[in-house]
Amino acid sequence: MRRKLNIKRVKPLEIVYGSEQIGKFINYIMKDGKKSTARKVVYDALDIVKEKAKVENPLEIFQTAMSNISPNMEVRSRRVGGANYQVPREVRPERKQALAFRWIIEAASNKKGKPMSVKLADEILAASKNEGEAMKKRENTHRMAEANKAFAHFAW
Repeated sequence: MRRKLNIKRVKPLEIVYGSEQIGKFINYIMKDGKKSTARKVVYDALDIVKEKAKVENPLEIFQTAMSNISPNMEVRSRRVGGANYQVPREVRPERKQALAFRWIIEAASNKKGKPMSVKLADEILAASKNEGEAMKKRENTHRMAEANKAFAHFAW
């Protein structure tokens, strides 16, 4: 029997930039339900991006960074005949976004000595130029998928 389809609810747009993507990113940054703190971090980071990149709309740079970071392929573990194989698979759009958010936040929080908004802004700017820790993570993921191409026939 087929399972019930997941109904996508329409979420209210984020206040300042009117972007659903920024709203989701704020939720990813949020810890312990402190949404106002998360908003402050993200908006400060976008202000820093706006200042450093000398652009009017930092949302474009943010979206460029997210599209650069999001992976196209990843490896999924699959058990076949008593052995585990790393099978390369294409990544669904929702998971692409989730991985991009996770990697950029992880890369920013691993840096030390600066406020989170500054670290996040630096990482967003680096990602928009195809540089930085989050891009390295994406390259490693793609490299693993490329290396395990021989097991692609296990993907069904």
